[in-house]
Amino acid sequence: MTNMITSTVLISFLACLLLVNVEGQVGHSKARCLCLNGMVNHVKPVLIEKLEVYTSSHSCRNMEIIVTLKNGEGKRCLNPEAPFAKKTIEKIMKKQKECAVNL
Repeated sequence: MTNMITSTVLISFLACLLLVNVEGQVGHSKARCLCLNGMVNHVKPVLIEKLEVYTSSHSCRNMEIIVTLKNGEGKRCLNPEAPFAKKTIEKIMKKQKECAVNL
């Protein structure tokens, strides 16, 4: 009886160790980047309805800037290295700092 309990406890302990080890490992998941079909360097500001900036993460190594266009024209990926994108991000950051100061 004691051997059966000892064996059960030992098997349970080893199973827990295995689960903790497997759960903590990083898998080889596919990148979940949103901008896979190329990027544009410029979008007319009057056509922009919404702008989303995604920093690099474990699921996608690239910084991504996605612009939603007005009138249901779809979405475009901006090249983060393009001067237009850099200036746009700079303006947004400046507005956010101004809003934070006014609070």
